[in-house]
Amino acid sequence: MPTKKKPSVSRTSAGKASGPDSTSLEGRKAPNFELPDASGKTVKLSDLIGSRNLILYFYPKDMTPGCTTEACSFRDNLEKIVAAGARVVGVSADSSASHEKFRAKYGLNFPLLSDTGNQVGKLYGVYKKKSLYGREFMGIERTTFLIGKDGVVRKVFPKVKVAGHTEEVLAALNELR
Repeated sequence: MPTKKKPSVSRTSAGKASGPDSTSLEGRKAPNFELPDASGKTVKLSDLIGSRNLILYFYPKDMTPGCTTEACSFRDNLEKIVAAGARVVGVSADSSASHEKFRAKYGLNFPLLSDTGNQVGKLYGVYKKKSLYGREFMGIERTTFLIGKDGVVRKVFPKVKVAGHTEEVLAALNELR
């Protein structure tokens, strides 16, 4: 009996495409992108892969408690991540200037990319409808992608819970070796 393939584009209630579901990217080439970093320099996905695996994590907002905890955990474990053959890059809709302040305040030792129009978030299926206290809004769902040297998404961590997340990513990274 043939299995149905999961659609790569989800539909809103109005029937309009809202982008892929993040988990549907597992096993596929990571969508290409170009985004400015904290200094305003353009960074391409192709600049980030090839020699090392990539931990690409999307987070909602600079300077917020959960996002700060997540960023600091990656910062504190960067030596282990590099030893396991990977690099870390964070992405949010904040401006490059906001990223620069965030990096400076917390001594972040990896790049943060600015996706102010959420175009890359949409490509990766992480910009979606969220709700808080009964109010619905569009925003980034905290998600991490482990992308191989070949540009293929090896593992997706959707709806990330910050506590213990870096350890989960390190375990998955070590399985790739």
